[in-house]
Amino acid sequence: MTKKIYITTPIYYPSAKLHLGHAYTTIIADVLARYKKMQGYEVFFLTGSDEHGQKIAKKADENKQTPQKFVDDIVVGFKNLWKNLNIDYDKFIRTTDKNNILSVQKIFRKLLKQNDIYLGKYEGSYCISCEEFLTDSQINKTNNTCKICQGNITTLSEPSYFLKLEKYTKQLLKYYDEHPLFLWPLNRKTEMINNFITPGLENLSVTRTSFTWGVPVLENPKHVIYVWIDALSNYLTGLGYLQDDDINFKKFWLDSNCEIVNLVGKEISRFHMIYWPILLMALNLRQPNRILAHGWITNEEGKMSKSKGNVIDPLVLVNRYGADGLRFFLMKEIIIGHDAKYSHELFLNCYNSYLVNDLGNLLSRTVTMIIKYCDGKIPKVNLNKLQPEAIEIIKIIKSTINDFNIEMDEYQIHEAINVVFKLITSGNKLIDLTKPWDLHKNNKTIELHNILNLLANILIISSALLSPILVNSSLKIHEQLGVLKITKPIVNINLNEVFNKSVNKKELLFPRLNIEDELSFLNNAFK
Repeated sequence: MTKKIYITTPIYYPSAKLHLGHAYTTIIADVLARYKKMQGYEVFFLTGSDEHGQKIAKKADENKQTPQKFVDDIVVGFKNLWKNLNIDYDKFIRTTDKNNILSVQKIFRKLLKQNDIYLGKYEGSYCISCEEFLTDSQINKTNNTCKICQGNITTLSEPSYFLKLEKYTKQLLKYYDEHPLFLWPLNRKTEMINNFITPGLENLSVTRTSFTWGVPVLENPKHVIYVWIDALSNYLTGLGYLQDDDINFKKFWLDSNCEIVNLVGKEISRFHMIYWPILLMALNLRQPNRILAHGWITNEEGKMSKSKGNVIDPLVLVNRYGADGLRFFLMKEIIIGHDAKYSHELFLNCYNSYLVNDLGNLLSRTVTMIIKYCDGKIPKVNLNKLQPEAIEIIKIIKSTINDFNIEMDEYQIHEAINVVFKLITSGNKLIDLTKPWDLHKNNKTIELHNILNLLANILIISSALLSPILVNSSLKIHEQLGVLKITKPIVNINLNEVFNKSVNKKELLFPRLNIEDELSFLNNAFK
């Protein structure tokens, strides 16, 4: 039976262009999806846009547009960014999609009928930026702003439907206990319990009447469904839940053996780690296997955010350094679950150090020597006459494949990359240690062929393992080595694989960056 996985990103709010933080989340999902495909999984990867709410209506009015025209224009930019970053999603869901609207209304009706939603009145503080009613602990008392986004707070009093969170509190805590890896990183569970559940979960306001840009409640059209119920339901409706075409919902969500991973930023952890599981409990549906919350990307001004205006436009970096350069940096330098600081210097030094000095250098040296010493054909290795250095390299290759898969299966992408670069470093050291030019000069043909074969295999296997991250570069490496892209799981190595084409030296895969010049460019680009 084919293994399956369903991977989702949050659906992003189209109030402005996306920034580096959004790119980071989506690249994680794309890398995991590509890796799982290599492992033989059937994959469904969902991303999209969260298009309803008061903030969107306000932004549209400021731009003298209808809300629909406003979001339509911005979503074009979303899709363009994902195309430029080589994001290979299976579906892009929009909460304004007709099918989504109909399904959300059916979800609301179902919860209303079973008395999990009731009509009441809300009075209290509301953050327009976060689209959230706030508790006292979420408010900066000194300046009456939201602690999460530092945005202004307004006082609201209006009729509202409420979702009964209290009803499911014990069931949620029990699920946490029985599934210790459900929330990741592990400190998120403690945070949810101590900060939100133990103080007492208040029933959640799930409709508004003071604006109209949202999904109307069928039973009471003056109410529009609160943005978080609308948004969270996308993980179900994107598969066809409560729709005529629900084949993907049956194939992925209803298959208990299907792995389900929800990726979120830590600022929206509570919605996904409390409200989302409770919504699924109320709908009598299974839970995801893991809700994975990554940290923030910060700079000198703190967390990058649209409201602060301190964001990095990923398209500037992609257009200058390629999608692979940015994908690699974000996956290599950031530990999923931890905050990380971005700086132009860190990005440029990472590019030069790993892609130019290590991987690019090994490729250039290896291809040059195979052309020079073997007429451009990767030689076969003589397994009966291996030097001690060659025997050690074969051990490293085998352990690299195993360790890479272990780290990726635990979503430790940065560690998986480190594993591969230890192998790449070993390849460069092998050249320095064995000096193939001396082996050629001294007519040690068998030894020379052994080393060149191993160097080629290091590159072939390393680029195959890194292909979920270095999407374009891995193809170019295989092309230079005259081999096809490896698309099946690498469980073992065949050093004497038959190569049909000659190696060929092309343009530098990763040209060296002049740090001073590039810093000048980036500082001007992000003034």
